[in-house]
Formats: sequence, structure tokens, C-alpha cells
Amino acid sequence: MSLATSEFAKRAAILVVFSALAFLAWYLRDFFLIVVGSLLVAALLELISEPLIRWGHLPRGIALLIAGVVVLAAIGGSAYLFGTQMSFELEDVLRRADAATNSIVETLHQSRFGELALSHLGGEIPSLTAVVSDTLKLSVNFIEALIFIIFAGIYFAVQPDLYRKGASYLFPPGSRLMAEGTMDDIGRALRLWLLGQLIAMCVVGLLSTLAAWLIGLPSPLALGAIAGIAEFVPYLGPIVASIPAILVAVTKGLYPVLWTIIAYGLIHQVEGTLIAPVIQRHMVLLPPAILLLSIVAISLVFGSFAIVFAAPMTVIGFVAVKKLYIRDSLGQSTSLPGEDGSEPI
Repeated sequence: MSLATSEFAKRAAILVVFSALAFLAWYLRDFFLIVVGSLLVAALLELISEPLIRWGHLPRGIALLIAGVVVLAAIGGSAYLFGTQMSFELEDVLRRADAATNSIVETLHQSRFGELALSHLGGEIPSLTAVVSDTLKLSVNFIEALIFIIFAGIYFAVQPDLYRKGASYLFPPGSRLMAEGTMDDIGRALRLWLLGQLIAMCVVGLLSTLAAWLIGLPSPLALGAIAGIAEFVPYLGPIVASIPAILVAVTKGLYPVLWTIIAYGLIHQVEGTLIAPVIQRHMVLLPPAILLLSIVAISLVFGSFAIVFAAPMTVIGFVAVKKLYIRDSLGQSTSLPGEDGSEPI
């Protein structure tokens, strides 16, 4: 077999593998989401434990145990310190948002254009409380999936070599080292992306809280928490987070609405032009168009809930394509996250 024929066969095999994985991902889409969630849990534990191992010279098991305690302490501490105040503010946000929605509906009923718009929405605009209630309904399957995600993530973090080598046996003997290297690259990229995303969430949450407080909106802490959590979903998250803030501002008058729109727009611009480039320069750079198209494709294939995992799934696919196809198959030089030694942990 000539070199050209061998290279063509290699590329064709890679294309077949990716096509098969795409079909398998669609057929087992719920399972695939659980795997991605487990990898994120493992990446979070690795992210916290790695400095303890590298700089504190602690055994891996103890470092992971400390990481788990830190995560639980952070969740428990936040619930204890802000639980009562946060729940009160969230209830206030929902109450004011529902009042604003009712006011908007009444205003629309007074005009022909408004009646036409409402007719296309089924005669009414769904309240934020109803949307949140439907979103937070926990089914048995969801609770089971969450348990599987947490425990599988812990197992992945405790024995990464075991599962990496086990997964590599799914490949031919000559490709196992390449498969293990690719899994290492994906794991490193996920940790870097998660670190960058946590930084962005904290910054956006603080800026949103400060903006809501300066404008004089009620419940600024809750509005800031919503903005910070929503930042986990790129592009769509900030838009969704601005809706409760604008609805709350409606109950305060026209000028608070205008200032809220301006403030959230500025925060989004600061995040997109200042915060994100600095984070991506040192961590994971995802081209915006690829990320947007991935969000659309993933939501169509896996359902709307999968948007939460759209970015990490894009990171996994992006690194795999760059490593396996661009570098190993095409032989072109391309950088992977953390390879240049810029990994901050």
C-alpha cells in the first residue's frame, strides 16, 4: 500500500469513527450527558486537589478528600450564610417579575398590536414563577442521574489511570498511546475551561450585584447570583439572566428599566471584551461561531436541558478534532490547551 493510500485510509477510518461516535452519542444521548457531567465533577475535584499535590506534596487520596470537603464546605457555607437572605430575595424577585409580567399583559391587551402578539403566545405570557417551577421539578430519573454523575465523577477523579487505560483498550494496540494522550489533553482542557468559567461566573455575579444595588433594584444579591450561575452557559446565559432583572426593574419605573438594560449590556460587553479574552488567552480559546453552532446542534440532538453541557461538550470535541485530525492525521501544527506550560495550576 502506497503512502498516499495509507494516509487516505487513516483519514477515512477517523471519519468513520467520528461518524459512529456521533450516531452513538445520539442513540445514548442521556448516558452521554451523564458521562460529561461526571467528567466535570472529576475535573472540579482535580482542579482543587492539583495545587495540594503539586505545591503541598500531599498524597493524591488526601488531596482529593480535602477537595471534596472544600466543595461541600463551599456549598454548605453559602447555604448557611446566604440561605435565608437569598431565599427571601429570590421570592421577592419572582413576585416582582410576576407583577411586571401581569402589567405587561394588561398593557398589551389595550392595543390591537398587543392583542395580535398575545394571540401568537397562546393568549398570555408565562409567569417567571411557573417557568422556574417547571424547570426545578425533580423527577426520579433526574435524581438518579445526579447521583450517578456525582459518584462516577468521584471514581474518575480517584483512579484516572485505571479508567484511561481501560478506555484505551477500545482502540487497536498501535493507537492506544495516542488515545491515552488524547484523553489527557481533553482532561487538561476541561480543567482549564472550568477554572476560567468559575472566574467569569464570580466576576459577572459580583458586577451584576453591584449594578443592581447602585440602580436601586430590590434583591440585588439574588439578581447577582442568577447572573453568575447563568454565566455557565455562554452567550445564552447572560440574556436569560437579564430577563428577571428587567422584570424587577419594571416594577420600579421607566428609568430603572433603562439603567438595568444599560448595566447588563455593559457587563456583557466587559465580559466579552475584557474578561473572556484574558481568561481564554491563558486557558481555553473556543471560537465564538463554533461555540454558538455547537449550542444549537447540541440542543437539537440532546434536548434543551443539554445546553448546560454545551460548552464542555464543545471543548471535548474541539480538542479531539485538533489532536486526532489536524495534528495526527493532517500533520499540521496546532496548539492544545495547557501545552505551552501556561496552565495556572
